Amino acid sequence: MTKLAILSDIHGNLPALEAVLSDLKNFAVDQIIVAGDVINFGPFSNQTAKIVIENNWPVIRGNNEYFLLDSNTPRAHAEWSDPILFAPTLWTVQHFDPRLKSIISTWPDTINLRFDGTHPIQLFHGTPNSSWDPIFWTMTDAEIENILSSVEANYVICGHTHLPMDRKSGRWQIFNPGSVGVPLDGIPSASYMMLEGDKQGWRPIFRRIPFNYDAIYEEFEESGFNKGCGPIGSLVVELYKRARPTFGFLKWREIHRPNSNLSFELVDEFFKDDEWWDFMQPAYHINRE
Repeated sequence: MTKLAILSDIHGNLPALEAVLSDLKNFAVDQIIVAGDVINFGPFSNQTAKIVIENNWPVIRGNNEYFLLDSNTPRAHAEWSDPILFAPTLWTVQHFDPRLKSIISTWPDTINLRFDGTHPIQLFHGTPNSSWDPIFWTMTDAEIENILSSVEANYVICGHTHLPMDRKSGRWQIFNPGSVGVPLDGIPSASYMMLEGDKQGWRPIFRRIPFNYDAIYEEFEESGFNKGCGPIGSLVVELYKRARPTFGFLKWREIHRPNSNLSFELVDEFFKDDEWWDFMQPAYHINRE
């Protein structure tokens, strides 16, 4: 039997990664594999990237690695240069170790896993064709078939949504380990997945591990993230506090306060409005009381 540990969406959260690695000491696994978004949002991006690189874990690029690699180049999307809306990403880019960046430049976008005695698995961050697009558990079988039609493997691993998933759709079994660093299902603990594989297929075991949130908030302050990233940075901090997506604020502002300046007060108003849930993708409404 092959045993794997699948990590995804670490997002520069060192306390969460350390908690997961401590938990993994209780298990014998053949390989630790990382499904992208090792960096960005969290204030420890250099540290989390260094751990992944020094351990030589198989790893793919997520969309946040593309932020790092393509910002300030002709490949960047025009809006990425906005110093207010993209302040957290620009902060990561400005503070990132160029030696680590050079190594991330070589990471692949997908990996095909082919272990003896079990079935092949294709690993990608979002979808087979884009690290930016998600596969949500709420999608129909027809929508998923359209996304996976080019994938030969019957088992796939994705990340990006920050939501754990074990979904059978058509001939595919789709796994998502959830997010190590930024859980968004309302459960404030690091999420990762063990996979056990044999001739009968692959079976997931989902793990939830508590970590030190205070260390994250302290580093946001001490590193200069809070001071340098403004109101959009506060939305990032709220990701951790709420374990929910918070960037629906931008759509809410467009609809309800289109002429208002972007400010901390406006962010506070958004969260005081019970409608803020309405600006969240329906897949994230799970575990809602």
